[in-house]
Amino acid sequence: MAVAALAFSGGLDTSYAVLALREQGFDVVTVTVDTGGFDAAELSAIEARSLSLGAKKHVTLDGRQDVYDRFFSYLIRGNVLRGGVYPVAVGAERQVQAEGLARAARDHGCAAVAHGCTAAGNDQVRFDVALQTLAPDLELLAPVRDGQVERATSTQKLAAAGVAIPPKQTRYSINAGLVGTTVGGGATHDPWEAIPEEAYVEAGSLVTESATARTVIVGFERGLPVALDGEAMEPLELIAQLDSWARPLGIGRGVHLGDTILGIKGRIGFVAPAATVLIGAHRELEKLVLTKRQLQVKGDAGSLYGDLLHEGLWLDPVCRDLERLLESSQERATGDARVELARERFAVTGVRSPHALVRPGARYGEASALWDGRDAAGFARVYGMSARLARRDS
Repeated sequence: MAVAALAFSGGLDTSYAVLALREQGFDVVTVTVDTGGFDAAELSAIEARSLSLGAKKHVTLDGRQDVYDRFFSYLIRGNVLRGGVYPVAVGAERQVQAEGLARAARDHGCAAVAHGCTAAGNDQVRFDVALQTLAPDLELLAPVRDGQVERATSTQKLAAAGVAIPPKQTRYSINAGLVGTTVGGGATHDPWEAIPEEAYVEAGSLVTESATARTVIVGFERGLPVALDGEAMEPLELIAQLDSWARPLGIGRGVHLGDTILGIKGRIGFVAPAATVLIGAHRELEKLVLTKRQLQVKGDAGSLYGDLLHEGLWLDPVCRDLERLLESSQERATGDARVELARERFAVTGVRSPHALVRPGARYGEASALWDGRDAAGFARVYGMSARLARRDS
């Protein structure tokens, strides 16, 4: 019997996909790539659900460090916020998951790879593009999309098989990962309707009255966070610690309304405490150490990189070019950012760096040691020359 490797989260759609693939005559190997959204108990429960659905084997892979090293680190360097608000989370996770799925399919001699995406979202494109590039010789299956299966139908079929899906998983689509958690479905579909508190709580953001406001100093080295309050930390540890301080305060909640890969508009809620703070802190540090033109060019590069990642085109070689530019731009991005964490907001209140371009003798608004008043007057006269000449001809 042919074997299919299925990207498996244990949710409604991927659980249904196990049954559908078995009906099509496949033995199923389910593959869960942990990109930051699961604890040990959840991973165990996901494996148990896979086997209860009749999967031949379940594989769990740890992709968290991969997400940081190959994706999130560049999102920080590039200050990437899609639509000016949303840290690009899901695109990075899907790329890592697709790569893990392709490797597992090879390891287990599979004839096909499969995902549980619907026909209406970005994820189907991300998985399809990655899998067609990484495993072009394997059949690509998408049982929910190909069968045009509605959520109510898959819920009923799973119930008939003895698998009950909690109602919350049919109301909201929650995707949790290292960079952040997104919330789709329900009120997110109506751009006029506010996303209710229950949706954010479902995404793991419960604002608590006992949460403590604090000031934290984030240390950066060549554009990447390496310390909190002077204590050196590995990236995953640092993100977890910052998240534990910011999440109970309601920091990092937001709504993103923008263009999907498919060409229609989409809207999601998101919760990304650590990512929001780190990108904000890094952006302020860069203002201190990079030149005007550097900020302009790398701003464009970061925005393009985020778009390509979000739209499933990370495998395009242009992303390697953009990564090299972003790395080069960070040679002087070493220093500290002081961040105040308060209820539902954060503020960067100070930055310092050995490479600061604010120096004695070159302070805005004060007498300068680098030029005198006559130099300044001459500069202003030449600087406005083109405007004066054009006005004479009007």
